[in-house]
Amino acid sequence: MMEVYLDNNATTMVDPQVFEEMKPFFCDIYGNPNSLHRFGSGTHPKMLEALDYLYAGINANDEDDIVVTANATESNNWVLQSTWIEQILNGDKKHIITSEVEHPAITATCKFLERQGVEVTYLNVNEEGVLEADAVKEALRDDTALVSIMWANNETGKIFPVEEIGKICKEAGVIFHSDATQAIGKVKVDVQAANVDMISFSAHKFHGPKGVGGLYIKKGTPLMPLMHGGEQMGGRRAGTVDVASMVGMGKAMHLATNTMALAYEENHVRMLRDKLESEILKLPDTIVIGGRENRTPNTTLISFKGVEGESMLWDLNQSGIGASTGSACASEDLEANPVMNAFGSDSELAHTGVRFSLSRFNTEEQIDYAIEQITKAVERLRGISSSYAYAPQKHVSGL
Repeated sequence: MMEVYLDNNATTMVDPQVFEEMKPFFCDIYGNPNSLHRFGSGTHPKMLEALDYLYAGINANDEDDIVVTANATESNNWVLQSTWIEQILNGDKKHIITSEVEHPAITATCKFLERQGVEVTYLNVNEEGVLEADAVKEALRDDTALVSIMWANNETGKIFPVEEIGKICKEAGVIFHSDATQAIGKVKVDVQAANVDMISFSAHKFHGPKGVGGLYIKKGTPLMPLMHGGEQMGGRRAGTVDVASMVGMGKAMHLATNTMALAYEENHVRMLRDKLESEILKLPDTIVIGGRENRTPNTTLISFKGVEGESMLWDLNQSGIGASTGSACASEDLEANPVMNAFGSDSELAHTGVRFSLSRFNTEEQIDYAIEQITKAVERLRGISSSYAYAPQKHVSGL
C-alpha cells in the first residue's frame, strides 16, 4: 500500500534541508542569544540570515518589522486584541471588518471581541467563495479600526483581491491586516504591492517546523507589545528566542519563495492538482466547490454527492491517503462546513466536501494511486448509501 499525503493545507513535512539547518542549534550552538559569551553570540549570524530570508520572502522593507511568534494563530490574535485595546478601549474606534470564511483564529477572536462590545461586520463571499473588494469599501465606517481579510482560503484555495482591498483601506486611512498563512510558498506574497499593514504566517504551512510563525508589521503601524518582560523582538514579544525554529522558518521561507520554487508550484504542483481533479470529475455528481479558477496551485475542495466527507476520509485513510474535510483546526467538529455554508451551498453539499492539498513533495505516481483509490471509495460508499441514486445529468465542474 502506498502512502500519499494530500493534506498540506493542514501542515507540511519539514523539508530535509530545513531540518539539517536547524540541527546544530539543539546540542552544538545552544547558548541564549541574549548572552554576551561566545555560546550565545554564536547564534546571531544565523538569526540575522533567517530574518533576511523572511524579509526577502515577502518583500518587506528594512524599516518594517517582522516579529517571530509561535504561529499565525498567535499573530492573528495579537493583531485583533491590540486593535481592541489601542483603538477601541483607548480610542474612538469601535468597528472591525472581516469575512465569514476566515480561519477560526480570526472569527473566534472576533466573537470574543464582540462580547467586549466591539462591533464586527462579517462580509459574505460571492458564489465562487471570494470576497469582493467593493464589499469592503461599502462596509467601511468612520469608526472602523481594522480590516482583516485572508490572502487565500484554507479550504478552497481561492485567492482574495488583497491588493484592491489594500488600496481601499489605504485611501480610507484604515489599518489592513491579512492572514497570509495559506498563500506563502504557493503564490507570490508582496507586502509592498498589496498595501498591507500587517500579515500573519506559520512556518509549518511551507515546509518549516511547527510552533513558529511570524507577524509582518509595516513601519508606523500601531501595535501594542504582545508580551512584556524583555527586549527580544524589539520589545514587542518578550521571551528567549527559539533559535532553531527561527532558523528553520527562515530557511523554509527561502526555499519556498524563491523564483524557481514558485515557478515549480505554479507549473508542476498545479499540473498534479489538475490531473487529480480532472480524473475525479469524471465521476458523476462531483463538483469543485467554488469553481476551478483563481486558486492556489495546490488546493481543490470537491463535493461527492451522496458521500459523507467523514466516511470518505475513513476509506481513504485505510488506503494510506491523507485528506481533510476542511480546516484541521476544526476537524473534530462534524457540523456542516462553514465555508460552503457561507457562499450558499445547500446542507447536503456542505457535508460532502473533501479537500485535497498537494505539496512539492508529491509525485505523479502518488497522484495516480490517489485517483484509483478515490474512485473505488466513491463507488463503494455510494453503493451502500440509501440517499444516493445516480441519475445521468449535465456535467458540472464548479458552483
